[in-house]
Amino acid sequence: MSYLSILAFALVLFAFVRVLFFTPVEQTMGLVQKVFYFHMSAAWVGMLAFLAAAAFGILYLSRKDLKWDTLTAASVEVGLLFTIICILSGMIWARPIWNTWWTWDPRLTTVTIMAFTYIAFILLRRGVDNPARRARFSAVYAIIGFISVPLTFFSARLLRTIHPVVFGGGETEMNLNPQMVATLFISLAAFTVLYIALLLQRARLMAQQEELNQQMAAVDSDYDWGE
Repeated sequence: MSYLSILAFALVLFAFVRVLFFTPVEQTMGLVQKVFYFHMSAAWVGMLAFLAAAAFGILYLSRKDLKWDTLTAASVEVGLLFTIICILSGMIWARPIWNTWWTWDPRLTTVTIMAFTYIAFILLRRGVDNPARRARFSAVYAIIGFISVPLTFFSARLLRTIHPVVFGGGETEMNLNPQMVATLFISLAAFTVLYIALLLQRARLMAQQEELNQQMAAVDSDYDWGE
């Protein structure tokens, strides 16, 4: 385990303890509101990861270095993981507050579209065997697919929605006291470091897998020549 992974684990644990024991209970929502800190942090990391994937895609198209393709794919996978965490934690929050696990609110609809956009990225990427062609496809898809991210982010601000907005949300704005805001930013920072740690680990594993695949292909080729 790397030092970054240890730091990420420590920060997430610290954020968890602060949320549970050192952050006041919201008067209207009660204890379930504490899910918000991790829900918000997971949503932030998901969008950050997809932004990073688009940036890595641009770097690949400009430099043609496969390491950027590896980072693109790794960032999408990690971002999708956090997006799913965001959706599931949002359902836990919604059940007692909205009296339903799910509703096709604009924010929930757009985050679902965003998730399926990147699920399709992973499935389609696996169908391309040529590394250069796969990298080019992934880069273009990651750049175009990023359109779903601002669509999700601004949906609760531009459309009529019951989903609360943390800052600048008008009637649906969530009011947080300074202690809650501090906890939120600690959680955001912890999840950001966790994202970086997971990204680097996943990229390393993907690079090793690609190297192994190339070695196996070379062995198969030598075996065919031997026959």
